[in-house]
Amino acid sequence: MPPSKVSAALARARLGVMSIVFFTVAAAAPETVVGGGAVSGFAVSGVTGIPLGYLAIALVLGLFAIGYVTMSRHVENAGAFYAYIAKGLGRVTGTGAGAVALVSYLLILVSLAGGLGVGAADFLRQVSGSTAPWWVFAGIGLAAVAVLGVLRIDVNGRVLGVLLLAEVAIILTYDAAFVSAPSAHGVVLDTLNPSQLMTSAAGVILVIAFTGFIGFENSTVLAEEAKNPRTVIYATYISLVVIGGLYSLSTWAMTVATGPDAIVSQAEMHSTELLFVLAGERLPGVLVTTGSALYVTSLFAAMLSFHHVCSRYFFALGREGVGLSWWGTTSSRTAAPAAGSVTTTAISIVVVALVAVSGIDPITYLFFWGASAGALGVLSLVMLTSVAVLGYFLANRDHGHSRWRTLIAPAVAAVVLGVVLLLTVLSFGTVLGVEEGDPAAWALPLGFLAVFVLGALWGATLKRIRPWAYARIGLGARAATVQPGKETAGVR
Repeated sequence: MPPSKVSAALARARLGVMSIVFFTVAAAAPETVVGGGAVSGFAVSGVTGIPLGYLAIALVLGLFAIGYVTMSRHVENAGAFYAYIAKGLGRVTGTGAGAVALVSYLLILVSLAGGLGVGAADFLRQVSGSTAPWWVFAGIGLAAVAVLGVLRIDVNGRVLGVLLLAEVAIILTYDAAFVSAPSAHGVVLDTLNPSQLMTSAAGVILVIAFTGFIGFENSTVLAEEAKNPRTVIYATYISLVVIGGLYSLSTWAMTVATGPDAIVSQAEMHSTELLFVLAGERLPGVLVTTGSALYVTSLFAAMLSFHHVCSRYFFALGREGVGLSWWGTTSSRTAAPAAGSVTTTAISIVVVALVAVSGIDPITYLFFWGASAGALGVLSLVMLTSVAVLGYFLANRDHGHSRWRTLIAPAVAAVVLGVVLLLTVLSFGTVLGVEEGDPAAWALPLGFLAVFVLGALWGATLKRIRPWAYARIGLGARAATVQPGKETAGVR
């Protein structure tokens, strides 16, 4: 039996603009990206134009967001990409996208758990000299997220707000110190020179930059719990401006501190400690220690945000009959998707345990590879969603929106994102840091293709064996109106 209308409903009108911004920006993990992802990007790629890359990707995603948020007025579904693609490109394509979304976000979640475990172990050793296995801290983080995951969504928003504001404050403090005490080159803008996007390094720059924006799309996942449709629109644009501006400013400030010509060698030498090494040369030790602690909380905040995304995807698939009906139930006390939350926690614990038992390097194979693979999946979904926006508004012309919002902007975004996706796949070996010809460079992209095909095949199977479930795909809160045994002829 499908879940009841009561148990299949998320909390309504609990999230305002700033709460959704906190969820969205926290998922992007600003200090983790600036101190970890960007520095690793400098070291692995050997290019200096990453600050420019963040600006370029922010502009591309801003273009994408025009159609995305316009369509959000017609889609109210915790499954976000899955629902958009189902409505714009058909239910079978939607189920394929839903499978890719779940795998991508779960990969990102467990990668963050690995990063949290290693980061917390390193911080403990730094402040006390004591040592503990990374998986202990990863487990503690997952347990804390599991508890928060079944509480009221607005409570989680306040937790994320506190963590995020502290994180952004320390990053801006570091930025000010770097710019006020530059290298011998002075305050220069070399790493923001647009000509860098006209070179062979453009693909790598854009790929590395895009990984920093994973999570910006999460605003629409919370649409059912937003106070009104415009809340999601405002939150999406504010999040993009904050993320793009902060990343570009902070990575540029680091190149000012080292000098543009030295950022790569300094990143290779200090790895993810570079941000704190540069801060230690200019600021009191207490601010460096505080920054190191906030690096860990940054990972925790991102874990919490992505946990909510995963649990809501499970909820959306369960409510519509695509997945287990149990997933489509919520807590009677908090209206949180408790079943999806428990499932997300269980999968995360199993993956972390397998990595711990195998003894492989959690930073390389869990944190870095997991996040990179997840980013590839999300990039594919963003591109498909742009195409879906076009498909939806071409099929539904009585919408009252301008051609710019429904046709031109989505079309341009789809083309640009398609180019970025192609460059990502072609340079994925470089992104992973493996040698040319390494099977991982093509196995991971092909793995996502396999996931998509399997998901689409399941959608086609549903059409034959459970037409009532097939008819529910993409309906969101209205899914309960389609009951087993009802006539569903003509549903495509």
